[in-house]
Amino acid sequence: MWAGTAAALKGVAGTPAAGEEALTGPWAVMTSLRRYAATLHDVQRLGDRRLERRAIRRSPDGRAVLDLFPEGGYDRLLVPGVRAEVWMRPGFTPEPLHADPLARVALVLGAGNVTSIGPLDALYALVAEGAACVLKLHPLLDDLACVVEEALNPLIAGGYLAVVTGDASVGRYLCTHPLVDSVHVTGSFATYESVVAEAGPRKRVTGELGNVTPTIVVPGGWSDADVAAAAANIVSAKLHNAGFNCVSPQVLILPARWDRRPELLSSIERLLRDAPDRPAYYPGAAARFAHLSRGNDAPIVHASPDDISEPMFREEAFCALLAVVALPGEGESYLQRAVAFVNERLAGDLAVNLIARSAERGSSWLAGAIAALRYGCVSVNAWSAVGFMLPQLPWGAYRGDDRKARGSGYGVVHNGLLLAGTEKAVLYAPFSPFIKPPWYVTNRNRAAIGAALCDFERTRSPAAFAKVALLGLTG
Repeated sequence: MWAGTAAALKGVAGTPAAGEEALTGPWAVMTSLRRYAATLHDVQRLGDRRLERRAIRRSPDGRAVLDLFPEGGYDRLLVPGVRAEVWMRPGFTPEPLHADPLARVALVLGAGNVTSIGPLDALYALVAEGAACVLKLHPLLDDLACVVEEALNPLIAGGYLAVVTGDASVGRYLCTHPLVDSVHVTGSFATYESVVAEAGPRKRVTGELGNVTPTIVVPGGWSDADVAAAAANIVSAKLHNAGFNCVSPQVLILPARWDRRPELLSSIERLLRDAPDRPAYYPGAAARFAHLSRGNDAPIVHASPDDISEPMFREEAFCALLAVVALPGEGESYLQRAVAFVNERLAGDLAVNLIARSAERGSSWLAGAIAALRYGCVSVNAWSAVGFMLPQLPWGAYRGDDRKARGSGYGVVHNGLLLAGTEKAVLYAPFSPFIKPPWYVTNRNRAAIGAALCDFERTRSPAAFAKVALLGLTG
């Protein structure tokens, strides 16, 4: 019901794209509930000693690193080859997060693009802050209110959660309500500033405020199959949810003198051109596309890295538009330039993608680039949205001591192990995955696999897993 309602709202009911809504809606919430339950069980049994069983490593620049994923056999089978870790801020060791003893009521102002964002943020307020929560849905998703209420009914019946709808005036009223102690908002930086002003100085306001998401291609001796795999990775992430994602790839960085650059761009353009049209359901998409594409219809614009006025470097597109930037250099020198460019020139610090073949992944200069990237999620070969979907990982803007307020917000959510002092999450995946990810535009089973994952998460049975595995292997 959840996925079907969301697909109808977005105009993709009955199409392969409808499968996205099960994956990014109910499945994301179900996996988070299971992870929180496991964490709270550990808190009850072990208290502050619950992290002692996890090995701590050191990053190239000395920060503590904790492996978070995979956690068990099903994790390894469902997403083979994917692993994830969390890097702590300088001087921090992994410590458990403790709820705010003064928290009473938290307000969550939900997003209008991904249907799990509001419920997931509300769950974090309940578990991590120890507060009761009011979840105000975005007006675009008001029709989902009854579905969310039914899904989270035990929390509502217990008096821990309330779900409300309405326009901006309802949000302003709740922000100023004397019983509300904290506010979390997903939206634009302008929305965040407005919420801060409404809430006043005595209330803590956190937010996830979007990103000009970069994808850095690490060059090498790629085959034709490598080019096709990278193009499918990039385009699938770009077209997911019609581009209405805060981590939708927006700026693609390539080496200027790489011999495979023309083939990769040609493959990307062909996949974008051949993809079925999707309704631009999010308000303002057509105007943003026209503005950022300079009035052209093509889904790709070429931008100069030296153009300080380039709007694709400063404004979140929130539509199916991709900018391509070519940088000089080879190998390590190119990658150093790419890291400096995205750190210093692009708005936001939420997530960044790197695409590198296995031979390049093992290099010391790639490890150095991962350490130097100032983003809350750094993803190698997996789309950074996987970091949003894995409940173990903290999700939010970069939290290093030297971070600049570049527009992606403050605080974290998800964070299923309830860790304090985190700086960023780092994901690693195979360059060409054995099982095609369910959001790939080339996956023949993407209409069905989201529902199958929900069924598996509900039952955790071998039969349900077998169905997911079959869909994955034949996709």
